[in-house]
Amino acid sequence: QVQLVESGGGLVQPGGSLRLSCTLSGSTLDIYPIAWFRQAPGKEREGVASISVRDGNTYYTESVKGRFSISRDNVKNTVYLQMNSLEPDDTPVYYCAAAAPRSRIGLPRLQAYSSWGQGTPVTVSP
Repeated sequence: QVQLVESGGGLVQPGGSLRLSCTLSGSTLDIYPIAWFRQAPGKEREGVASISVRDGNTYYTESVKGRFSISRDNVKNTVYLQMNSLEPDDTPVYYCAAAAPRSRIGLPRLQAYSSWGQGTPVTVSP
């Protein structure tokens, strides 16, 4: 079982930027599809972005397209989520997750991911 640890969350003003990191341990990152999810209080966890293993394709939920960018550094065993032009609706806790090794993925769906980090909070507020 792999372990995932997120970092980089914090308080930022609307229009600002943050870069979240997700570091994997217990295995090598290069065989795992990785996704970022977020969850606001009282709401369901929603997929934000994902990155595949086979071809490095990336997928984004509509609300973050053009603003967020997911990337991976297999040497550092870390996946990043660069978030630009942040809005108050981007506020909740962000989680990274790993799907089964070498599995095919598309847009991030909860059911496809079995290993989860503890989350890092993001607050977008004036």
